[in-house]
Amino acid sequence: MKQIALINHGCAKNLIDSELMLGKLAQAGYKITLDDTNAEIVIVNTCSFIHDAEKESVASVFDMIKAGKKVIIAGCLPQKYKEELKELIPEASAFLGTSDLDKIVDVIKNLEKNNTTDYEVSENPEYNYPETIERQQITVGASSYVKIADGCDFNCGYCIIPQLRGKYKSRKIENIVKEVKDLADKGVNEIVLIAQDTTSYGKDLYGKPKLVELLIELNKIDALNWIRIMYTYPSLITDELLETISKLDKVVKYIDIPLQHVSKNQLELMNRPVLDYKKLIKKIRRIIPNCAIRTTFIVGYPNETEEDFQELCNFVKTMKLDRVGVFEFSREKNTKADKLKPQITAKIKHQRRKKLMEIQQSVSKEINEKLIGKKIDCIVEALSSDGIITARTYKDAPEVDGLIYIKTEKNLIPGDIITVEVTGAVEYDLKGIY
Repeated sequence: MKQIALINHGCAKNLIDSELMLGKLAQAGYKITLDDTNAEIVIVNTCSFIHDAEKESVASVFDMIKAGKKVIIAGCLPQKYKEELKELIPEASAFLGTSDLDKIVDVIKNLEKNNTTDYEVSENPEYNYPETIERQQITVGASSYVKIADGCDFNCGYCIIPQLRGKYKSRKIENIVKEVKDLADKGVNEIVLIAQDTTSYGKDLYGKPKLVELLIELNKIDALNWIRIMYTYPSLITDELLETISKLDKVVKYIDIPLQHVSKNQLELMNRPVLDYKKLIKKIRRIIPNCAIRTTFIVGYPNETEEDFQELCNFVKTMKLDRVGVFEFSREKNTKADKLKPQITAKIKHQRRKKLMEIQQSVSKEINEKLIGKKIDCIVEALSSDGIITARTYKDAPEVDGLIYIKTEKNLIPGDIITVEVTGAVEYDLKGIY
């Protein structure tokens, strides 16, 4: 039987799709690997959220074709470009859309039998989570992502995700709870809840959002210690949700709330909620003491004036958010933003991102230095031979936030949750002793 390799690109949501494909292949008896060296067939699960992600995905595809592999291009790129991709990369053996990943076994069987190009890309994607498949996890450690929904019903001016993923579709509470219990029983100590928008969870199944109810059920799982929520939507953050996060002991006091901008002009052009974000941040901090707040901003969106950008800079200076990511606007076809004028030059976009990140670096260093001498809960990620422990504080999500490097004489293993005294700080990372 042929060995099949997989290369994953993009976000954590893509990672789970890849793990589900591997699970389906394993269930069908295929030998799967993450080392493409000896594999005859390679699946490249692609990302096309921004141009840089597309370039990275395409480079992997051509590397594998050049290496003589039979390449299956899966995910966002085929969904976005559909028939165009067949003409652009005729050497590919198969194409799978974002909602067609469950057909991976049939595609490979057809490839083995007929050796002809297979094309399985639904015109209108509709995500269905394959609940009967056990994920084959690519990253095994203290933490694990859990996808609670996919797709999106919002229509942000810059975003192509609804066209790639379809309408918002939630998983049932009982199915999520079962998956999390299984992960916890395997030693996972932190789960990270993800979706295009976690705050809409359940609205399609139950008639109204049910994230609060889901958190209450997950909080009952004995073997689990931390529950982290990502990708909350600003206008859907209710007092009830904040109070639930505050009172549930296993839900870490961390809110990921992509604001994208603060200028009324920019928010309206982006089709984003026009809210008083200072008021929202103050409310979060009032209801959840010591809450870490992460956000992302887009600079260089069409029509962004110096005044708009300065308003954003002032917001970042004054609100002192714990974690901030900044993206330069990436122009995407078939979005509202593609047709807006004037477009901002690449030079100005780059300058604005650099300036905003410099402001946040200063804020982040100030926040971190205030932690020196204090004790903070951390989760162990890795151990090194020189005795230094790599961990994350409750303020830090996997992969996107900072780390804390700990000296200790004690024996620890990944997944341990410990209280560490902070002894040093730089812009994004900490040092500590335990």
